[in-house]
Amino acid sequence: MTTTSQKPRSRAGKITRRGFLVAGIALAGGAGFVAWKASQPLPNPLAPAPGDTSLNPWLILTADGPVIVVPRAEMGQGVQGTLAAMVAEELDVAWETVRVIHGPAAAAYYTGGIIAAALPYRHYDQHERIDRIAGALDFVPRLMGMQVTGGSTSATDAFDKMRLAGATAREALKSAAAARLGINIADLRTEDGHVITPDGARIPYADLAADAVAAPLPEVTLRPRSAWRLLGQSLPRPDMLAKVTGKAEFGADIRLPGMKFAALRRNPHLGGAMVSYDSTPAMAIDGVERVIDLGDGVAVVASNSWAAMQGADAVVVDWAASPIPASHDALIAQIASAFDGSRNSRLRNEGAADTPADAPLIEVEYSVPYLAHATMEPMNATALVTAEGLTLWGGFQAPGMAGAAAAKAVGIGGDDVTVNTTFLGGGFGRRAETDFATFAARVAATMPGTPVQLMWSREEDMTHDMYRPAAIARARAQVIDGRAHLFDMKIAAPSVTRDTARRMMGMAPPGPDRALVEGACDQPYAIPNYRVEGYISNARVPVGAWRSVGNSYGSFFHESLIDEMAHAAGVDPLSFRLDLVRPEHPASAKVLEAVAEMADWGAPTPPDTGRGVAFCYSFGTPVAQIIEVRRSADGIALERAWIACDPGIALDPGNIEAQMVSGLIMGLSAAIGGEITFEQGAAQQHNFTDYESLRMHTAPRTEVRILENNPTMGGIGEPGTPPAAPALANALFSLTGTRARSLPLHRQFDFIW
Repeated sequence: MTTTSQKPRSRAGKITRRGFLVAGIALAGGAGFVAWKASQPLPNPLAPAPGDTSLNPWLILTADGPVIVVPRAEMGQGVQGTLAAMVAEELDVAWETVRVIHGPAAAAYYTGGIIAAALPYRHYDQHERIDRIAGALDFVPRLMGMQVTGGSTSATDAFDKMRLAGATAREALKSAAAARLGINIADLRTEDGHVITPDGARIPYADLAADAVAAPLPEVTLRPRSAWRLLGQSLPRPDMLAKVTGKAEFGADIRLPGMKFAALRRNPHLGGAMVSYDSTPAMAIDGVERVIDLGDGVAVVASNSWAAMQGADAVVVDWAASPIPASHDALIAQIASAFDGSRNSRLRNEGAADTPADAPLIEVEYSVPYLAHATMEPMNATALVTAEGLTLWGGFQAPGMAGAAAAKAVGIGGDDVTVNTTFLGGGFGRRAETDFATFAARVAATMPGTPVQLMWSREEDMTHDMYRPAAIARARAQVIDGRAHLFDMKIAAPSVTRDTARRMMGMAPPGPDRALVEGACDQPYAIPNYRVEGYISNARVPVGAWRSVGNSYGSFFHESLIDEMAHAAGVDPLSFRLDLVRPEHPASAKVLEAVAEMADWGAPTPPDTGRGVAFCYSFGTPVAQIIEVRRSADGIALERAWIACDPGIALDPGNIEAQMVSGLIMGLSAAIGGEITFEQGAAQQHNFTDYESLRMHTAPRTEVRILENNPTMGGIGEPGTPPAAPALANALFSLTGTRARSLPLHRQFDFIW
């Protein structure tokens, strides 16, 4: 890991002491009521057990040690450890004594910075004015109670909030001890969950907690990095022991007294209705108790999940047709037709549109398919409806939104909803949706007083996803005298932003959709004539956020064209990139230099070996990757991969390395074999037998290097995915001389897979 002495700014902006105490924000104008509402204190949602004390929404002090409340969902990314360490760092407690729980759905845990992430500016060029705008926009998620795990915002949003939670609690405990002992607070210190007196006496935090709640909150100063004991280290993950021993509770593990199990079966022809159904065959299956009409499908309730799924399969249904084009080719043509309409955005527009007639013009088209999320744990939720209200259990990336949507669906007031968030067996954006919670509540509402777990089959999950959209890019490029002269790209795709907003808020936001063209419009390349436009398709396949969202295809388009430009210029593709990136964003150039050093780029490679490079700046973090492939009689193997990244501050190097490798593997899996096709509006891929991922024996040996030169603090969960597909495609060109311009790659190349 390479470090520097500078302190990167958080992408989510700063939070002042007053902002922490009352969750206030710096509004840049606005209506008086909104300003008043945004400045009101957000209540502490915690209700500790008798004898325990909550000093703020992120901390409970008990006789057995501190319980740190993490408001973000743990889906394997290690967020519980990193965020808990922020509190523990300032609180002065031993890491092994810390217990971590997921916080309730509450406005106090709103996700700052998530709205600012959609602003149509070049995020690598963040500066103080942008910080102020981002801070002002925090009133939107605050007022809406947007508690979301997504957008790689967890650490950047929590970095100041949760350290302030620990620091403020520490100083309040010292203040309580000073008042009790009648001494100056400056004469006290803290260590391992105790306040230490001048004579060395140790007072446990739990003994002071009740007094600390009433103590005036003192001014606090966050500790400098030089004083950190936990942050910056690879810490043991608090969720690991439970997961390896089988004690971790995922949504599918929920068991409640008297619980029933349900399975869902909806029209596979998306958007189509249910004409009629016959439940007689289902009711004949042992364990099946009832079949519930849901309008566009049915739910089968049984004494166990297997009987429920068998029953759902047995129902005889007459399905109406889908409004989606009948053939997959027609669906893709519908996306391409967006180029004939008005553009939605031109978020990169530099230099001239004209091209010198005497220079060769590269004209290409790239395409990527729809993708499923394919989380290892299928969608599920457990619901209980009583006279007191609605209770939900499950793996939710947006627990407040899930609770609100489910309550609305069954006519229960929002104040009468309790949401319990478990571990998530994969999310990738899919569990930020609310449909699986809503269906569970609807089924439970027909059986008041009985908890019902609605478990989706793998097939139901795959055929009723909110898919990563298919997308098409049409591009022109020129190189003159070995240097990039023109980069002109148009991208057409359905809008994740608008589809998601319609489902969540009932309306689509106007204006340019940054997510549609991210990964292409916002890269730190100094090209004199640089243009990227976005065209929104009205294709009716439901789409949603998929790991790295638009970057997952925008980077493939961008980095494939950059590689073609380098080849046309007769210049080494990594050197070609460096010449363009160095003057625009030095931290990004350093990750390219680092990955070149790691792979010994430029050295002779073994026979039948190819290497490709790609770069992407996303979610505040520049990432460069090199992929090495080798051809044998058995096919093409992924041999090695090198990753260099720069999140600004490496809060937990072990987690960062794991997430970079995870993002790479997901990106490579999608690049080689990921594809959802539709016929008659129905997805043709139903399970892992026809939607495959890399296995351990086919994944490349991977090395990761973490740098800390970036002036802004970036995210980790998603930035490892975007460069994977173009790095692999560029490696295949190096190996075979064949340029891959469409995914999945298995259609062109024979992989050991």
